[in-house]
Amino acid sequence: MEEASRASKFAYTFIVLFILWLVVTSSLDSQEIITGAIIALIVSALTYDVFTKAGLANLHPKKVAYAIAYIPYFLWAMIMANLDVAYRVLHPSRPIRPGIVKCRTILDSDTGKLSLANSITLTPGTITLDVDGKDYFIHWIWVSDEVLKAKDDSEHVERASEAITRPFEKFLKVIFG
Repeated sequence: MEEASRASKFAYTFIVLFILWLVVTSSLDSQEIITGAIIALIVSALTYDVFTKAGLANLHPKKVAYAIAYIPYFLWAMIMANLDVAYRVLHPSRPIRPGIVKCRTILDSDTGKLSLANSITLTPGTITLDVDGKDYFIHWIWVSDEVLKAKDDSEHVERASEAITRPFEKFLKVIFG
């Protein structure tokens, strides 16, 4: 991937930080906007080189659309996982079958891999324990029958990946490349 110009990286960093400021302050008061712009300018000037490699290319409409779509998808996955864990905790026989499974990601970028690991960990019932290249080691509260019936290690990894990482990856692959 070709690295973006300094101006592109600075502009992207400023835009992201300024939008973050607006979201966090929840105010369109002129003083808040001016303060946010000044702070975003200062922080952008100091951090743009480490904040992004692609610069404004990150704001491609397809990437933005997938990022916006990922938010409700992730929230839905989190709600469903919360309900599943609540069921397992409240059920009289506590139906859990914990285990550590190995998954393999299709993502290449470090940011994408980090986002995947965080998405897995933030979803109740799964915790990312370790990432080694493209391999993720995940503690899973309910190792599915599909994964347990795998004939060999490669099939085990594929089935665990289909169940845990693939649903998130279809969005993250577009967002982070």
